Amino acid sequence: MDTSPKKTIDLPGPKHNSRTTIEQALLERRSQRAYTDKHLTLEEISQLCWAAQGVTSPGGFRTAPSAGALYPLEVFLAAADVEGLDPGIYRYQPEDHGLVREAPGDKTEALWQAGLHQSAIKQAPAVFVFTAVFERTMRKYDERGKRYALMEAGHAAQNLCLQGVSLDLATVPIGAFDDSRVARTLGLDESTRPLYLLPVGHVKE
Repeated sequence: MDTSPKKTIDLPGPKHNSRTTIEQALLERRSQRAYTDKHLTLEEISQLCWAAQGVTSPGGFRTAPSAGALYPLEVFLAAADVEGLDPGIYRYQPEDHGLVREAPGDKTEALWQAGLHQSAIKQAPAVFVFTAVFERTMRKYDERGKRYALMEAGHAAQNLCLQGVSLDLATVPIGAFDDSRVARTLGLDESTRPLYLLPVGHVKE
């Protein structure tokens, strides 16, 4: 059994400026379910990861607000066609702005089945999966901590959607899926629960 530490893949540094204003991004954001077969770049993946959960201060604060700064979210990436990244399941490491590979291989088919055969999942070159470790917030806030984690997932998902607009990328937040099958596909333990799927690609006109 391999017990060696998993290697972190460094992502390109995120950009902190854009030609797209926040008002333009809000105006243009749409749920898009059809994508071309064009791949995503590692720079695009980097920017989307940072938008969702990137660190924005020396104190460790992130792009999305979190109750008590406890950060229950774990962001996974199911990469199928990303330039410079082997197909597989990756977990975003906000502190290092990197990806850790959790499992090799293209998991598109398994996610598509877990996602109730929604076409956006099968067409996308990558699918972000937002998960939560509820215990992180429930230790302080009891049962209400679960609600705070769900709210945080919404904040982070909107960040990713708006960042996608600025990159000329399309996505759709998906909440209809088989929780247990998504968890198995990602190799999640019992403490980590899937909340959101966000397939990302280039919009098909």
